[in-house]
Amino acid sequence: MTSIRWGILGAGGIASTFVADLLGAREQGADFTVSAVGSRRAETSRAFADRFGIEHAHASYEALVSDPTVDVVYIATPHVFHRDQALLAIAAGKHVLVEKPFTINAVEAREIFDEAEAAGVIALEAMWTRFLPQNDELRRILRSGLIGEPRFFHGTHFQSLPTDPHHRINDPALGGGALLDLGVYPVSFALDVFGAPTSILASGLLSEQGVDKRVSTVFGHTGGAASTTSSALDTAGPNAGSIQGSEGRVEIDGTFFTASGLTVFDAEGEVLERYDSDEGGLRGMHHQALEMARLVEHGRSADDRLSPADTLAVMATMDEIRRQIGVRYPSETASR
Repeated sequence: MTSIRWGILGAGGIASTFVADLLGAREQGADFTVSAVGSRRAETSRAFADRFGIEHAHASYEALVSDPTVDVVYIATPHVFHRDQALLAIAAGKHVLVEKPFTINAVEAREIFDEAEAAGVIALEAMWTRFLPQNDELRRILRSGLIGEPRFFHGTHFQSLPTDPHHRINDPALGGGALLDLGVYPVSFALDVFGAPTSILASGLLSEQGVDKRVSTVFGHTGGAASTTSSALDTAGPNAGSIQGSEGRVEIDGTFFTASGLTVFDAEGEVLERYDSDEGGLRGMHHQALEMARLVEHGRSADDRLSPADTLAVMATMDEIRRQIGVRYPSETASR
């Protein structure tokens, strides 16, 4: 597999988790190097670099993307900044792995993919769930016919997050709300199982700041399948996921979008198969890095687990959900 030298753009919590998994995967044999980190403040970048043993610490994003020791830039900032930062890295000739949600809307997402294609680099959404081995196993189960015809998916993502109106999650200027931070997981999962929805019905409760505190959806899919999703930033919950088929069902262990496990039941409730995840102490975020390495080495193919078209479908679906519940961000233009 191609050796990848990573540059980390942003030094927050998700960046820390990703780098810890990269370094853990390297200890298990993956050919990864974390070469550089960049932040808007020199002291933040230096502290992150010292924590993880990273050689280069940059005091600007421009310096990071210009670093010749970096092959791929992982963008780990709030999603309202993803478009500009991804384009910055692409213009510097770097591949980009962009945290989910990929951007705040489909227009921005398409711009990134178009620019990446023109530059001859890879742009990939860091929806790490798509790349977990358990999801490869789930796809195999669904293709095998073990539960008959898959007909329904239900997924939830509930958390009790800070109520401070100035916190990122509650700030429209920073793309706040339950859908883009939390709901993206079950929405993306539903589209992975059934494809882009043919119909969307959404309802939500908005905060005083104008972001969605809670949102629920019902999707119709080609062939009569349906999926439901719910997310909330003011309600803790089990974060469950299940798929019902004509001859059985799959129950995914909570939290369903993490490295966990799943059980396959027949129509009478008898266990047919059991799959348990074993990440060797890692969270599982390194699988998206392995996918990036594969794409850099071999290019895209028909069996990509998350193609640009897939990401665009997720973004377009969330655009429509936000339209129905009345959430629009200040940075968005009338062209959306």
